[in-house]
Amino acid sequence: MGASPILDDHRKRSARGLRIMLILAISIAAVFIVSLNTGYLKLTPAEVARTLVGLGTHNQNLTLFEFRLPRIVISLLVGAGLAVSGCILQAISRNALADPGLLGINAGAGLMVMLYIALVPAATVSGIGSIFLLPVLALAGAGATACLIYILAYRRHEGIAPTRLILTGIAVAAGISAAMIVMTLRLDPDRYQFVATWLAGSIWGTTWKYVLALLPWTLFLLPYAFFKARMLDALNLGDQIAAGLGTPVESERLKLLATSVGLAASAVAVSGGIGFVGLIGPHLARHLVGPKHQLLLPASALAGALLMIVADTIARWLLQPSEIPTGIIVAVIGAPYFLYLLARAKA
Repeated sequence: MGASPILDDHRKRSARGLRIMLILAISIAAVFIVSLNTGYLKLTPAEVARTLVGLGTHNQNLTLFEFRLPRIVISLLVGAGLAVSGCILQAISRNALADPGLLGINAGAGLMVMLYIALVPAATVSGIGSIFLLPVLALAGAGATACLIYILAYRRHEGIAPTRLILTGIAVAAGISAAMIVMTLRLDPDRYQFVATWLAGSIWGTTWKYVLALLPWTLFLLPYAFFKARMLDALNLGDQIAAGLGTPVESERLKLLATSVGLAASAVAVSGGIGFVGLIGPHLARHLVGPKHQLLLPASALAGALLMIVADTIARWLLQPSEIPTGIIVAVIGAPYFLYLLARAKA
């Protein structure tokens, strides 16, 4: 007796999703190789290959292992974290325009990091202990912001309405951004330049120490998010249907919101105010693999990582020897796409 048409369709969708994720992974590998060869100090593909197997010169080793590789790895981790964070927010808010930057989570994380950078001596900020402290501070700022948004958007008999959550997040983000601008006016020129670049979305943590600071958060929170894929599918159906299916709606929403906040905050701590990755990554993944979160979450991680490594490679290549903040390249890509999504949502 043959399998049911529904089961056959599910298998076909799963197989197609896996093929698409393989294509995304291959694309990331291709851009990774190109990025290794991109920079002010030219390295040919043959020199990169020799350096990777331990046959490079001192300058080639320094360029590849101390400058380019850490930055590329951070770009991949940040892109994956922000995209999965956005995917979670879109599911729990049931709003396709939700994203950590739009909801103010990035702004809350950035405010704490900026306060630390502005008030603590520069030598202390660059110390190893401080580097591992930055994601914790960013998490505290993002968590406080998320709690404020949740409290303001919550209604006792209605719960969390998606539109109210988005509008509250936009308002809180605007207030935090205004506070950050006022703060920057009181900084000395050197710190002002650093903070302005950071706010534009510059990957400023470009050493292996920053990779080690970010990696534990990503390695713990991404698998947890993947594990909660079925819960996100249930929440995406609406609170009443999810509760009817036996889902503890509020507690699961809080857990997933905390996961989203942790991913976004740890990424912001080393990458600055990069927006739109949490919006574009999930949308691209949803278009490719469909709405089921078992495929959507890992596909979002791959799409976000691909977007970030492409944007960072362009940022390093476009105006050599100068460098454009990666966030500006992402914004050039993301802003038109956001307007397109907004216009389609109103249609």
